[in-house]
Amino acid sequence: MPESISSATRFIPLPNGFTMRRGGELNGARVGYESYGLLNGSRDNVILILTGLSPSAHVASNHDDPGVGWWEAMVGPGCPIDTDQWHVICINALGSCKGSTGPASVDPVTGEPYRLSFPDLSIEDVADAAAAAIKSLGVTRLACVIGASMGGMSSLALIARHPHLTRHHINISGAIHSTPFASAIRSVQREAIQTDAYWRGGRYDQDQYPERGMITARKLGLISYRSALEWDGRFGRDTAVEQWSSSSKFTPELPVEFYLDYHARRFAWSFDPNSYLYLSRCIDRFDLTESCTLADLHLDRALVIGVKTDILFPLHQQDQIAQGLSSGGTEVRFVPMDSEEGHDAFLIDIRRFGPPIASFLASLLPQTRTSSSTLVNQ
Repeated sequence: MPESISSATRFIPLPNGFTMRRGGELNGARVGYESYGLLNGSRDNVILILTGLSPSAHVASNHDDPGVGWWEAMVGPGCPIDTDQWHVICINALGSCKGSTGPASVDPVTGEPYRLSFPDLSIEDVADAAAAAIKSLGVTRLACVIGASMGGMSSLALIARHPHLTRHHINISGAIHSTPFASAIRSVQREAIQTDAYWRGGRYDQDQYPERGMITARKLGLISYRSALEWDGRFGRDTAVEQWSSSSKFTPELPVEFYLDYHARRFAWSFDPNSYLYLSRCIDRFDLTESCTLADLHLDRALVIGVKTDILFPLHQQDQIAQGLSSGGTEVRFVPMDSEEGHDAFLIDIRRFGPPIASFLASLLPQTRTSSSTLVNQ
């Protein structure tokens, strides 16, 4: 399928011969980004946001694209990430189909989409592409890098590989590697896509498209993004109809079934299946400890947030990040959230997530900078 790109997305070319960590290189590649707020004269008020697996760079609405962004309530004037104070840059991950070069992009050598000829992708490649883009924009030092979910992994890789680019970090529902449970979920998602008859070894098109596989993969994702408490509170034991359907033995009947089907179908045609496979696999392969430890990451301050009901990136992984950074001398604030929304809570529960993020960023401003304890649990 073609790439799906917001009208507000702008592009930065990557240098030719961009080397991929697991072999191969990209020529004529690019990174998609969107920016918000004004850059100050000293160019030191830049916040970089690195995304999870599927979001675009359209983190919030703007003049060029008034559509609601994926973190609309978090980024903007007067929001926790306040664009009256900060110049915010959100970068679409390398390997995606939302503006940055990925399997759905045209290979300049062949004139055809890369498909499975795209080089093996790693989280480190995502980080390196983001760093190259930031430097191309003339920014030599970030005020803060923020990453959630896969973006939390990408942020740690960026800090490890480009240690002079930032001294402050917000890690939300991130991890230094995937858990076996999370990898198992993603493995079945990839299997669902690849066993769809229309996937055809990655050579699908609009007429023969692995919709069924994408729908199943997305349903698995949706289930893992939330918690059992959230599902119970939202659906309980309500049935979709007054009586059980008699038209077919196994057609959907419960509200939760219709919810999953509706949202999965919306996603299935909005994201390239091959990009999904590449990004999913690079999450499972990432392990920060292959190159360094958390104590080796030299930051001044960090905010680490996790959610007690998260089954995909469980809370102990954020505690590990907080403790590891602290052991290396970083001043860390650790916030374990009580939200019922599971892994997706950072997208939904702005009431809880907003205040600690706003407070941390405000403390980075010269006029409000204050000292805080090394490790705080709340």
